[in-house]
Amino acid sequence: MAGLRQRQKLDRDRRIVEAAARLFREFGYEGVKIETIAEQAQVSVGTIYNYYESKGDVLVAVVSLEVNEVIAAGEGVLAAPPADAAQGVNQLFGIYLRHSLHYLSKEMWRAAMSMSTLHPQSPLGRHYSGLDESLCRQVCLLLAKLKARGSIGAWVDVDLAGRILFNTMNMMFIDFVKDDAAGMEAVVDAVGGQTKLIVSLLAAREAPVVSGLVSGPRAGPWPITQS
Repeated sequence: MAGLRQRQKLDRDRRIVEAAARLFREFGYEGVKIETIAEQAQVSVGTIYNYYESKGDVLVAVVSLEVNEVIAAGEGVLAAPPADAAQGVNQLFGIYLRHSLHYLSKEMWRAAMSMSTLHPQSPLGRHYSGLDESLCRQVCLLLAKLKARGSIGAWVDVDLAGRILFNTMNMMFIDFVKDDAAGMEAVVDAVGGQTKLIVSLLAAREAPVVSGLVSGPRAGPWPITQS
């Protein structure tokens, strides 16, 4: 019986999130009321508030659905990364970017980013930041695999390098989301160019002059060795 109740609870949650995703895409985040989501999901308004504190939390749940599917798809790249390190990272980023508008529109992304920025310490803000951290961690895990088989240098600090790569991609994604006219393949190509440049440094057999990427103790967050 407990198993049945849990399945019913998960089913209601899924219906709420999927109904919200459809409505937000069609009418915009601001144009949708909780009552309309409840009607479309075939649940009561009270049921939605049993799951979520606000409409913003429902939106972040849609983001979470997006990110969880992206991470699951990215596991395929980690399972068998290509020999070329830049190709492997760009395969992962291509999944992140191309799937990003599956459940969400650019307007929905902007709303979620705005709320997480305005209220970073709220449950919504922390949840959103945690999703970014999960994606960043997957990039670091990919670099660790590439390092283990010699596709990038043994000197590379994969956690720092992964964060640099993810943050670069993420900033370009934010610019893409802000511009309704920007095309998906254009941002994929732009990210690919920057990724290739960064990974070419990581593939060097000896550490370049930027010592902050080297494994081991660091004096500060961005130590630079002068040439």
